[in-house]
Amino acid sequence: MTTTSRPRQLLRLATAGSVDDGKSTLIGRLLHDTGSLPTDHLEAVTNTDGEADLAALSDGLRAEREQGITIDVAYRFFSTATRSFVLADTPGHERYTRNMFTGASNAHVAVLLVDARAGVLRQTRRHARIADLLGVPHLVAVVNKIDLVDFDETRFKEVESELGLLAQRLGGRDLTVIPVSATRGDNVVTRSDSTPWYDGPTILEYLEEVELAAPSAVASELRLPIQWVARPTDDRRRRYTGRLSAGTLSVGDEVVVLPAGSGSTVTTLDTLDPNRSVAVAPLSVSFELADDLDVARGDLVVSAAAATAPAPAREIDATVCWLSETPLRAGDRVALKHTSRTVRATVQELHTRLDPETLEEHDSPSELALNDIGRITLRTSTVVLPDPYATNRDAGAFILIDEQSNDTVGAGTVSEAREVVPGEQTRHDIKWHPSSLERDRRWSATGQRGATIWLTGLPASGKSTVAVALERTLVDAGRTAYLLDGDNVRHGISDDLGFSPGDRAENIRRVGHLTRLFADAGVVAIASMVSPLRSDRAIARALNEAAGLPFLEIHVSTPVDECERRDPKGLYARARAGELRGLTGIDAPYEAPENPDLAFDTTGADLDDLVARILAELARHETLLA
Repeated sequence: MTTTSRPRQLLRLATAGSVDDGKSTLIGRLLHDTGSLPTDHLEAVTNTDGEADLAALSDGLRAEREQGITIDVAYRFFSTATRSFVLADTPGHERYTRNMFTGASNAHVAVLLVDARAGVLRQTRRHARIADLLGVPHLVAVVNKIDLVDFDETRFKEVESELGLLAQRLGGRDLTVIPVSATRGDNVVTRSDSTPWYDGPTILEYLEEVELAAPSAVASELRLPIQWVARPTDDRRRRYTGRLSAGTLSVGDEVVVLPAGSGSTVTTLDTLDPNRSVAVAPLSVSFELADDLDVARGDLVVSAAAATAPAPAREIDATVCWLSETPLRAGDRVALKHTSRTVRATVQELHTRLDPETLEEHDSPSELALNDIGRITLRTSTVVLPDPYATNRDAGAFILIDEQSNDTVGAGTVSEAREVVPGEQTRHDIKWHPSSLERDRRWSATGQRGATIWLTGLPASGKSTVAVALERTLVDAGRTAYLLDGDNVRHGISDDLGFSPGDRAENIRRVGHLTRLFADAGVVAIASMVSPLRSDRAIARALNEAAGLPFLEIHVSTPVDECERRDPKGLYARARAGELRGLTGIDAPYEAPENPDLAFDTTGADLDDLVARILAELARHETLLA
């Protein structure tokens, strides 16, 4: 009689904690006491007295051993009779908090280490929030170095109480707390006689007994992003490959390929197991369809019987952890990689930033700095097909990539995805067609050279008043000029935009393109825009200068007190009364130009004199010809 052993379950866990909380020692103890270490590896870290440096067992990089801290995520493997384990050792140093996202992204259990002497620290709270954000199903807190407080039950209860408050701030998460001495091995693999007051599980007992939930095995909930399309031979149909993130797939299943919405039937299915007829998440598969459909990398296969399917979204509300030294601001453009699809995205708005000390969220931050966690809205250049992260960790997660350096600069989870119908169809495969009339010939015939005059300043600073007078003076002198006022632009070119930081940045970008076209035609384009951010004004300048067109940035530097005294539209009064949020100069930042071509304060100034100063600057740039 032959018997087949039941395959061991695979559990993924991630460790996290502050520097010197003893993560590396704990991992070394787990590996050592479960007999998971190669003999030569153990000998390499054992001194002449026969004592093993347990921390060195997991600190694999030379820089880690030299500095005594973990720098990068390291993966370790061990097993018992009931389960196999993949352990992600994540850094504790605040600088490397971003690596926690990598290690915990697919973990079943997050192990949070706390020094019994120090209690819950800033990094403990931050790591717990990241684990909660990433939807890690189980949290266990290890109160390490309990031997250094003489196995004091009272001290353990104090730290346990702190952790209980932390769990409440995370929405009442279930949190198991275990007293441990990683150096001695107390309550790691074997139960300690030094903690008779503790009757809970050891760490290994907890890891062996914690309940695991498999991805959905319901056929109608199929989610299969396409990673590769191939045709092995000329007489074979196309084969599509990918990894299931939810549901099942088998021969005969009716499926739909999104975003096109084309339907077909699965005719052939291959997995790594030749005896398997049904593929379940998270297996990788290769399959054929009855019809030759236009399927490409990044498309999504779902069940034709699905009650709901992801909408072709172009706007995403998400929570992100920012991983770059360069802060994230509204209006920034990044590449968004979701499953196997990569698209361009613009940051529409920064909604909140998490305070790692209190776990409270602060509204409307101006930026997200390195390791900050915040809620944002993204607008994508083409559709993506995400599920909410709460229902599907694979299909609801994404990363953000810097298009210039190709560095990963953010990691996020989707809370809501919306379909956005643009006013016009997106045009593809287009190129710039230069005018058949040379610019010099046009400008010589009109007797005028084109230029852009960009007036920036606080609301009610006098920008529009100066711009109107300048336009009138130029036209009266026989010159062609046109004023692009911020309010007027929003009645037409930008009437689809709101006043979120992302929409404001897009508005400036559009006006920058308009001024470039006007200036190329030989018109003096006058833009009167608050344009509070230097980065946005730099884009407008770059558009003009790339075309060889003069660009004059004029800072109307009227102080906010004088602007508020004037307040012709009542904006400052409404902002002070709490009726208007995001007013530049009150509760939204204004970045003054660092090196403007011209700057003046309109307080008590003579309007004709200000116009004359601008005309002189134009003449200096040889814009006006005699």
